[in-house]
Amino acid sequence: MISALNQLVDLVEEHLTEELDLDGLAARLGTTEYHLRRMFSSLAGMPLSEYVRRRRMTVAAGDVVRGEEDLLEISVRHGYGSREAFGRAFRAVHGAGPAEVRRDGGPLRTQPQLRFRLTVEGSTPMDTRLVDRPAFRLAGHSTRVPLIHHGINPHIQQHVTAIPPEEHRRLKALGDAEPAGLLQVTDDADPDGRAGTELTYLHGVAVGGGTPVPDGLDVIEVPAGMWAVFRTSGPHPEALQTAWAATATEWFPSNPWRLRPGPSIVAILERADDFSTATCELWMPVESA
Repeated sequence: MISALNQLVDLVEEHLTEELDLDGLAARLGTTEYHLRRMFSSLAGMPLSEYVRRRRMTVAAGDVVRGEEDLLEISVRHGYGSREAFGRAFRAVHGAGPAEVRRDGGPLRTQPQLRFRLTVEGSTPMDTRLVDRPAFRLAGHSTRVPLIHHGINPHIQQHVTAIPPEEHRRLKALGDAEPAGLLQVTDDADPDGRAGTELTYLHGVAVGGGTPVPDGLDVIEVPAGMWAVFRTSGPHPEALQTAWAATATEWFPSNPWRLRPGPSIVAILERADDFSTATCELWMPVESA
C-alpha cells in the first residue's frame, strides 16, 4: 500500500496539468481507485483532490513569479479555461491573486511533494476479526448529514434524538441478523473523506434477506462479502474515531485486504448511561487485496 501511494504521488507530478487516470493506475497496482482514495486521504490528512490542487498551484506560482508568460497562458497550461477560474483556485491556496503575487513576489503557500514511509509503531492495538456475510439489509431511519471527523456530529445526534423511544424498541425487535442491535450506519461517503461532504446516515438494524420490512422505513441493500470487524472500548466517540483512523495507518498497510464500496457500520455493544464510554464494533466492507 505504501508503494502504491508513492506511485500515485509520482503520477500526480507527471500529470499535474492533466486529468489523472486513477482507475488505470489502480488496475496496474492490483487495487481499486476507491481504496487508493480512501487510504490517501486517511494517511495524508487531506483528500487527493485537495493535494492535486495544492501541488498545481505550487508549480503555477513559480510560473507566475517568473513573469515570462501571460497569466492566461499559465491558466490554460495548468488546466483552467479562464484567468478567472485560475485566479480563484490560486487565491484559495495562496491567499492572494496571481497579479498580486507577480507584483509583490508573494505571499506563497507551498505544498511539498508527499512521500509515504512505513514506520513500525503498533501504537493502537487492533482487536479484529474477519466475517464472511451473505447479503442482508439495513432498515431504519436515514438522513443526509455532513461528514465530521472529530467529536460528536450534532446533525446525527439531532436525527437520533428525534426518533421516539417506542420506535427504538420496534427497530430492535425487527433486527434478526448480524451485526446485532441498534446500528449507526454511514453510506455514500465521499471516497476522499473530505470533511463537510454529505453522506447518508441510517439509524437502524440488520435484517435477513427474507425478513419483511415495515412501510415507512428506509432500506440499504448490502451485498454478500467479507467484513473486517474492529472492536473498540473507551471514551466515546474518541476511541471509535481513533480506531477508525488506525485502520488506515496501521491495519490496511499491514494486511492483505482493501476497502470495497459499501456502508460502514457501528454496533454499540455496551455503554455508560451518559454515553461517555462505550464498547463498539466497527464493521468495514473489505475484499482480498
